[in-house]
Amino acid sequence: MKKNILLALLLISIIACNKKEASFVTFAGEIKNTNNADTLLTIANREFTKSMLIKNGVFKDTLTINKPGYYNIFIAGKNFGYTFLRNGFDLELTADKNAFFETVQYSGNGAQTANYLLAQAKVGNQFGNPTNVFALDKDAFIKKIETFKFKFDSIKKVYKELDTMMLRTNNAQNEQFFSAINQAYERQHAALKAKENLAAGKVSPTFSNYTNYKGGKTSLADFKGKFVYIDIWATWCKPCLAQIPALQDLEKKYHQKNIAFVSISVDNDKTSGSWDNAKKSWKKMVSEKNLTGVQLFAGEDIEFLKNYQVSSIPRFILIDPKGNIINSNAPRPTDVALEDLFKSSGI
Repeated sequence: MKKNILLALLLISIIACNKKEASFVTFAGEIKNTNNADTLLTIANREFTKSMLIKNGVFKDTLTINKPGYYNIFIAGKNFGYTFLRNGFDLELTADKNAFFETVQYSGNGAQTANYLLAQAKVGNQFGNPTNVFALDKDAFIKKIETFKFKFDSIKKVYKELDTMMLRTNNAQNEQFFSAINQAYERQHAALKAKENLAAGKVSPTFSNYTNYKGGKTSLADFKGKFVYIDIWATWCKPCLAQIPALQDLEKKYHQKNIAFVSISVDNDKTSGSWDNAKKSWKKMVSEKNLTGVQLFAGEDIEFLKNYQVSSIPRFILIDPKGNIINSNAPRPTDVALEDLFKSSGI
């Protein structure tokens, strides 16, 4: 009886040893359209690189990788995608180099994991440009996200023998992706809508009662019937100041034309210490540099800047006589394209 037990234990030990994970990956395959020339196939990530020869379209080698994970596949130096590897995998790849992503397939030990990642990548490619996704209304956006979550989950039902480490990492990555895109929706959607409202031909956002250097208050509506070229600037902004000579030249050249040159200072309490100092700095510079055109001070009213999504200065805007936008980010005075824009707009 004891001998039988010992024999059974010995057999179990032998079987366990035979099932021990190999200390390397066997990677082989056939890739069509490699021009029958010797070509290098490289498997690499940040910690590992190994190249093997594709000879007449066929390759085979072993890889002793440091740890399981994602590895990029390069053919003749060009990235053709990625796969998941761990020592013990015995993979065979078939593909057409001219349509690698569409034709690649894996067989052998570890193939379920590799083919799962391929299937997920193909579904992911159907997601489209994120900008177009963010442009959807809320209901359509939610429906699209839920559809892709369902598609990703459905792939797992097809490929059931998946590497547990890969699946854990992959699930976390997918969750992170969907969480990030959901969190970004409101902000990105609003920004896209605002940008849409600034397209050529749209009614321009307006400003009202800005302080005029020559006295009184001035609004955009005061220029109805004229083209308006707006310069948004500040006294501390060196790139803004660099545009002044060219802007003054334009003002002289188009003096008899139906166009108003309006400069709006956005000096504020943060850059000047107080709103009073900001206004003083603006007035001082207008006087010292003998600035021409219509010189306005926006003060605390930043709605016009927000509506035009002004995030940096100088910023130039061209509006037509009806108050519609010609170009919400017009060329600078130093740019020769500006006069072409004037001409094409009928100025």
